[in-house]
Amino acid sequence: MYVILVYDIGEKRVGKMLKLCRQYLNWIQNSVFEGEITPVKLKELLKKAKRLMDMDNDSIIVFKSRDIKWLDKEIIGLEKNPLDTML
Repeated sequence: MYVILVYDIGEKRVGKMLKLCRQYLNWIQNSVFEGEITPVKLKELLKKAKRLMDMDNDSIIVFKSRDIKWLDKEIIGLEKNPLDTML
């Protein structure tokens, strides 16, 4: 499946969350990631992310699609991840 993951994490935990998400998805900009991931790997990522989070103050949003071809993506301005153009 193809996902877009966005997080809003406290400043003290943001570095660890960035490092974790980069192991599974492509870093697009600041706290935004995208990429193909299996349901099992996504579950693993979210389980690890929940351990880092303060559930009263932090959040993660995951947008899911069966395939990237179902999304139209338009970039205005500087593209932060040039490898993404290969998708």
